[in-house]
Amino acid sequence: MLEKRKRYLHNTPVAEARKLFLDRRWGMTQEEILPVAAAVGRVTSKAVFAKMSSPHFHAAAMDGVAVRAADTEGASETAPKRLLLLKQAFPVDTGNALPVGCDAVIMAEDLFEQGEVIEIMAAVVPWQHVRPIGEDIVATEMLLSSGHRLGAVDAGALLAGGQTDVAVRQRPKVAIIPTGNELVAAGTKPNPGQIIEYNSVIFAALVEEWGGEALKQEIVRDDFELLKEAVLNASRVSDVVLVNAGSSAGRWDYTADVLAQLGEVLIHGVAVRPGKPVILAVVAGKPVIGVPGYPVSAVVSLELFLKPLLYALQGQQEPKRSMLQASFSRQFTSSLSAEEWIRVKVGCVEERYVATPLARGAGVVTSLVKADGIVRIPQQKEGLVAGESVAVELLRPLLNIERTIICSGSHDLTLDILGDLLSQHYPGFSLSSAHVGSTGGIMSLRRGEAHLAGIHLLHEETGQYNIPFLQQFLPNVPLVLVTLVEREQGLMVRPGNPKGISRIADLTRGDVSFINRQRGAGTRLLLDACLRKDGIAPEAINGYQREEYTHLAVAAAVSAGSADVALGVFAAAQALELDFIPLAKERYDLAIPAKFFAEDKLQKLLGLIRSDQYKFAVKELGGYHTEKTGEIVRQGE
Repeated sequence: MLEKRKRYLHNTPVAEARKLFLDRRWGMTQEEILPVAAAVGRVTSKAVFAKMSSPHFHAAAMDGVAVRAADTEGASETAPKRLLLLKQAFPVDTGNALPVGCDAVIMAEDLFEQGEVIEIMAAVVPWQHVRPIGEDIVATEMLLSSGHRLGAVDAGALLAGGQTDVAVRQRPKVAIIPTGNELVAAGTKPNPGQIIEYNSVIFAALVEEWGGEALKQEIVRDDFELLKEAVLNASRVSDVVLVNAGSSAGRWDYTADVLAQLGEVLIHGVAVRPGKPVILAVVAGKPVIGVPGYPVSAVVSLELFLKPLLYALQGQQEPKRSMLQASFSRQFTSSLSAEEWIRVKVGCVEERYVATPLARGAGVVTSLVKADGIVRIPQQKEGLVAGESVAVELLRPLLNIERTIICSGSHDLTLDILGDLLSQHYPGFSLSSAHVGSTGGIMSLRRGEAHLAGIHLLHEETGQYNIPFLQQFLPNVPLVLVTLVEREQGLMVRPGNPKGISRIADLTRGDVSFINRQRGAGTRLLLDACLRKDGIAPEAINGYQREEYTHLAVAAAVSAGSADVALGVFAAAQALELDFIPLAKERYDLAIPAKFFAEDKLQKLLGLIRSDQYKFAVKELGGYHTEKTGEIVRQGE
């Protein structure tokens, strides 16, 4: 008999959940005294006052001689004044204490020495070129207020003011408990059904970034009593407890029940996507967060609840990220039941920022790696339309975004190499590649959402690549068409080719399952052309409607056994150790609007395309030809 699955207790709006959790009187961490040098990065627990002035004596601010200003009165170019060295004028270097009775310094370059006498041609005023006592710091003045995070210059100011130790808040200790029978430690080769435990590393890094101290615990198996013991022990040694996974509605998700038994569950289920299963609780007076297991859901939950909590425990307000307005690149539907966080790539095209959504899956950790920012769709809003203005919360510096080259279109492994070389040779510049298929790339150019498009579209009637399609869809846009590579396309099968697949006709066999590229992809068009040539109907292929967006994704499906065969490039087959049956050699071009072609960042990219370093790296992938790489196929039409 199947066990009854648990359901979430709540679907609390984000703002309400944050208020309920964060307004609770958690208090602040305890105070500790640290040497100033060791306190950099920490938060002051009380105001700090200077013990001494800086400078604590009248100091020469220039090299020259110290004098009494009154002794220089009347000096001019027509009536120079002469002063006796060591009686009226005393040699000093920058930083020296002024001799008793002196109140000004004459710069060395304004002096004319004549033996034991100096001659000056201008009078000076009192305290000219002098750093008086307390010019920087006056004894007893406040140097730093409470709740101030110490930086490098703060440490210098404290020491200059005579302070050698400072009272700071202890770093909040955060216990991180990973749970799940399926988890194995990093470095272990996982078996089917097992998952490498890496969330705790992400959590620990975020805790440190937000000023806390991470206490990573051992993996706890899905056992009620073991989890109960782990949470209880963690609450004794930490200020905050994170329980990762087990917060959803699965049969072995015990977190909510454990926390309810040990303390109080405030909320189970928040109206946010991803991240709905989050649990907010109290155990032994300590805040506990039941964090969803999927990494993107987890990071959203920590951003919403742990980040502000850690800053509050240190007596600080949560810092806000920079925002910008951007045009959303395509239609995007969203559930009315939850606020949705969308990871986006952002680029500047003709002085207009464009935000393109990344994969929305809660388990797609690479979407966090690639993201330039976050767009939030409020609860009760159905989604976004193409061209809609959206607020983007930036995860990267704006300058880096302005230096991003947006490439939209067909996926190719060599784009990753090109992007890596761009970052190597020109730090701060990057290549953002959106895998939307060749026709999708052309449409992005038409909408003004990209600087270039990667395309490999075979026109069946003429046998030409790309040009007929550009003429059809962008008839009035002057373009430069540059060949990136020529590449081998073919059938990818498991090692040894256990199904004996050798040609397109084999895809119709009842014992063969296929995985396709998405509609609009050049590889999909190549397949359709082959099918028409052989008189094969698409519906005769088991898996024709099953789609993926990259060559590596379809290769991975074949490698994992969820499909027997896919059409893709040789490099993807080689990367996943698959056998390859070649079918065609095709040309992969970059279509660049002429108005962008002369831009500095595009010229940087073109130079790298034509470099020996790029061509060598491409050849190492296998299945690529670079004889025509960097050639301009068509320009200006």
